[in-house]
Amino acid sequence: MSLTRRDFVKMCTGTVAGFGISQVFNPSVVHALKKFVPHVFWLQGQGCTGCSVSILNSVHPSIAEVLLEVITLDYHPTIMGSEGAQAWDHMMGVAGKEQGKYILIVEGSVPTAENGHYCIVGAGADHKEYTMSEATLEMAKNAAVVVNVGTCAAYGGIPAAEGNLTGSMSVTNFLAENGVKTPVVNIPGCPPHPDWMVGTLVVAINAIEEKGLQGGLAEIVTILDDEGRPTPFFGENIHDNCPYLEAFDNDEYAEVFTDPEKCRYELGCKGPSANSDCFKRKWNGGVNWCVENSVCLGCVEPGFPDEMSPFYEAG
Repeated sequence: MSLTRRDFVKMCTGTVAGFGISQVFNPSVVHALKKFVPHVFWLQGQGCTGCSVSILNSVHPSIAEVLLEVITLDYHPTIMGSEGAQAWDHMMGVAGKEQGKYILIVEGSVPTAENGHYCIVGAGADHKEYTMSEATLEMAKNAAVVVNVGTCAAYGGIPAAEGNLTGSMSVTNFLAENGVKTPVVNIPGCPPHPDWMVGTLVVAINAIEEKGLQGGLAEIVTILDDEGRPTPFFGENIHDNCPYLEAFDNDEYAEVFTDPEKCRYELGCKGPSANSDCFKRKWNGGVNWCVENSVCLGCVEPGFPDEMSPFYEAG
C-alpha cells in the first residue's frame, strides 16, 4: 500500500493535521529508526546557510536526536568538527563504500559559469580543488536519493535570480542536464521549516526500513507534487487557508503590517501563489508566522524571487 498523505501526517505528528502541530513528531516513529541508519552528506553551494540554521532549531526530535539516533552525518561544512582535506577525504571514502545507499542533502544552488569556479567547496589530500558542480555530480550519481533543502537548491532561488553572473541553477535542473537519474526530493523555503526537513527525512528512512531501499524510495515518490515537494507539507494554498481570508473576500485591506484584522494582499502578500502549511504549522515553535507579522513572499515556489518581486506591492 502506498504511503498516503494521512499516513505521512500521523507519522510526523501522531495526530491529524491541524493547528498547533508545529515541531511535534511522533516519538515512536523517531525512536523506532534502528535498522536503517543512513550515512548522510550535506553539501553547501551558493546560499546563506539559513537552511542549516533552521534545521538546528528542530524541537522534537531535537537536532541531537536526529544526529545521534536517526542518521549518521558524515559531512557538514558548518557543524562538523574536522576540516580541510581530512574531512573531504573522509566523505569521499565513506561515499565510495556506501554507493547507492547514502543520502545526499544539498543546500544552495550550483554555479556553472567559469567552469563552476565561483564556488570551491573542498579539496583532498592530493590538493585537487572541487567546485560545487563537480562535488554535486560526483556525490549525486552514487546516492540513493538527493534531498534539496531550501529554494536555492530546489529551484535556483536568490543566487539564480535575474542578473546573476555565476550561471547559477537549481540542483534539480543541474542534475537533469547532466543525465543524473538519482531520485530527487525538493524541500523549498527561504529557509524551509525544520519540520519539513526533519519530517521528510524521518518518514523516508521509516519507509526504507519497512519496504527496503528501492521500495521505500518508491513510497516517498508517491507523495511528491509536480515540483518534487512532499504534498503533506506543500499541498495546501496559503491564501485559501489564511485567517484573513474573510477580510479579503470583503475587500478589507490593511494599510500597515501591524493591522490585526485586515488582509495583507495590498501590502504585497503572495499567499495566493504559495503552497505550504505555514498557516497551521507556524514557526518558532508555533509562536508566529510570516503573514501574522508581515506578508508571505512565496518563498516555497519555483518563481521565487523574480516572479514574486517587488515583494511589497500587490501582484
